[in-house]
Amino acid sequence: MDGGSSEMTLAFDLAALKQLSRPDAVFNDARQWSEYVGVISDKPTYVVTNFTRKHRIRQDFFSGPRGREESLDNVKEQFGTERHVYVGTSDEDEALAEAAGWEYLSVEAAAEAADWELGDPEPETQAEEESRDDWP
Repeated sequence: MDGGSSEMTLAFDLAALKQLSRPDAVFNDARQWSEYVGVISDKPTYVVTNFTRKHRIRQDFFSGPRGREESLDNVKEQFGTERHVYVGTSDEDEALAEAAGWEYLSVEAAAEAADWELGDPEPETQAEEESRDDWP
């Protein structure tokens, strides 16, 4: 996503992250042009935590045990950047973003603009897991 603002908060719906083959690389890339990057989901906290831990994603925020709209409202209030962009997967996600006052971007459009690869997330290899002794 060329020309992005470092004054931007970028939120990925968990379903959108699950459509990217390298969610860890996506987060690392997004950090180059976003101030804050995190995950929004209405799933239980442990589901988000398990996914982000498995893919070594360090998020600046996550939705916790509340609804997605409330989460978007809280994140927008907490992170006062110029732009707030929500990456989702459906018309429902687009309506949610609009209701919360966020810009919406489909995961397909975001992937095309930022040159991210769509597909099932790649599993971590055993060698990669063993090379990190600081990981819980």
